[in-house]
Amino acid sequence: MTTRDERSLGQLVATATEDLSNLIRGEIALAKSELKVSLGKLAEGAGLFAAAAFVALLAIILLTITAALGLEAAGLPGWLSFLIVAVALLLIAAVLGYIGLRAIKKVGPPRRTIASVNEAKEMLTNRGGDDVLSLTSGATRRIRPAGSD
Repeated sequence: MTTRDERSLGQLVATATEDLSNLIRGEIALAKSELKVSLGKLAEGAGLFAAAAFVALLAIILLTITAALGLEAAGLPGWLSFLIVAVALLLIAAVLGYIGLRAIKKVGPPRRTIASVNEAKEMLTNRGGDDVLSLTSGATRRIRPAGSD
């Protein structure tokens, strides 16, 4: 019979490993449940946002019709008042499109990722002798086995 104080090193390591495994499983279960709640709230918020965007679109349509009818009430022919409003909307769309295009052109390739992948590829293809490739903390470096100098 072994008491808790008399257990072997192997038993202690096995117990510690099992406890760590249970802790990690518990943390993963907690994260899953929190993510389910968060995703539900996210879906609800996205649905409400989409509904708000739809109502805003309807309001914009009504406001443009109102603007055209206001111009007509001011004495312009109906066709001209609607044409003026349509041209104003097209100008707004053109300006927004131009701003968006400039923003998209500013986006470049992921340079650091490309450089890191190229470096790792070069190290793997040009590896010589008994070098061992080590990928630690995002950095790549070669390590020579002990006694190979």
